[in-house]
Amino acid sequence: MKFNIFKKKEAVVTNYEGEKAFTLTPEMELYAATVTAGLSNMFYEKQEDRLKRLRELISKNDPGFVGKLAVYARTQMQLRSVPLVLAVELAKAISADKKSVNGVVGKTVSGVVRRADEITELLAYYQVANARTGTKKLNRLSKQVQKGLAEAFNKFDEYQFAKYNRAAEIKLRDALFLVHPKAKDEAQQALFNKIVNGELAVPYTWETELSALGQQKFETAHARSEAFKLKWEELIDSGKIGYMALLRNLRNILEAGVGSAQVMKVCNTLRDVTAVANSKQLPFRFLAAYREIKVLQSEFTSSILYALEEAVELSVKNMKGFDENTAVLIACDVSGSMQKPISEKSKILMYDIGLMLGMLMQSKCKRVVSGMFGDTWKIINMPQRNVLANVEEYYKREGEVGYATNGHKVIDDLISRGVVMDKVMLFTDCQLYSNMMIGSSVERAWKAYKKIAPNAKLYLFDLAGYGHAPLSIKRQDVFLIAGWSDKVFDVLEAIENGSGAIAKIKQIELN
Repeated sequence: MKFNIFKKKEAVVTNYEGEKAFTLTPEMELYAATVTAGLSNMFYEKQEDRLKRLRELISKNDPGFVGKLAVYARTQMQLRSVPLVLAVELAKAISADKKSVNGVVGKTVSGVVRRADEITELLAYYQVANARTGTKKLNRLSKQVQKGLAEAFNKFDEYQFAKYNRAAEIKLRDALFLVHPKAKDEAQQALFNKIVNGELAVPYTWETELSALGQQKFETAHARSEAFKLKWEELIDSGKIGYMALLRNLRNILEAGVGSAQVMKVCNTLRDVTAVANSKQLPFRFLAAYREIKVLQSEFTSSILYALEEAVELSVKNMKGFDENTAVLIACDVSGSMQKPISEKSKILMYDIGLMLGMLMQSKCKRVVSGMFGDTWKIINMPQRNVLANVEEYYKREGEVGYATNGHKVIDDLISRGVVMDKVMLFTDCQLYSNMMIGSSVERAWKAYKKIAPNAKLYLFDLAGYGHAPLSIKRQDVFLIAGWSDKVFDVLEAIENGSGAIAKIKQIELN
């Protein structure tokens, strides 16, 4: 057997800072691009470019992996739009190659549709992705897409259909005629008939109730305000406001002036362990709610802020991927490129997500140093509790380190102080700057650090998915994990058990 054989040199590219970077495998790049896709313009990459890159990466990957990734992004990372994009683009890619891949598209479509409105959302993207125009924009629908949507139609009841039966371009009735789902029983057929005839019962939701109230006329502004206060109290007492709707309406509830009994019910719902677990909220949702109400001059603001802190704690109660006795350094990138909203309508910035994930991890570790980097690196240790307040403290202080991307200074500081850490975690967009004139880069700093901390591991939490890393992740001590959910820590645990993100995705069942 020959061991001294020619090995293909690892591909080295330049990142958006013009610095040396390493390419990722097609699977790893598609994973990173998917779980960090808000499908809006990013600092270094426009929405159209991200979609183009997703299409190219889908063609480079096994269809089965793409399908599993789509389901993983929807069910594990709790993303909604990008899984639908992957399913449609996979259908296009397979159709273009005239492949038949064991029903993978149908299984993927069925797997990513988890809400009734995602049936019409998927069709809307299918129409756009295939550049359909004219009156019959959805004719010649992919048979596999049709099969997957037919299965999806049998997942929902009347309330779920009625809740999302909106007057959009593509309506549920249109989708039903297009897909022709087979009813599983007589009751299901009766439900399909109601969709066709426009006879779905109007659901009791906060949206329908407030909409109906808003159409009424009132003699005075005070009478109107009192009516909305009473309606909010009724809605809260009904217990029919979903968890996410509650988070998004905390400001409206307080500004409506609801009574203390209803506020206490809101607080109890927010911190209810079962409600938190079932809600599957992305961590930054709590942060967005916290910021919305902290400025309100209500006597109940403090109670709700505290309930939100408790809710965040409960949301990561079973967080994986850490050992309390492990020495961890957490470094959050607050550079200029991280200060970009994750979507057009969101007030949450990319670096908010990094701060949030960093503080979640910090809250679980007993031996931990945390800080932020830009031009410089600064240690800012925080109490273990009050995750949201800690994020806000960091948010106020980001200007203290400047806005460059000198990630190497995090490791340089450890070297200069001779501090040995077990894990070094960078929450970043991976567009790190180097000063090669003085020999400074993350790659060189890590190589030097291993001389004093040979067992240390470096974790790059990629929050942008641009497609490359500041140093090779093929080595056994550097790992890339991507995503905006606390589920990234499940991947961290998988790495500790000798696996990783790609292996975790491949464990997903398509059925």
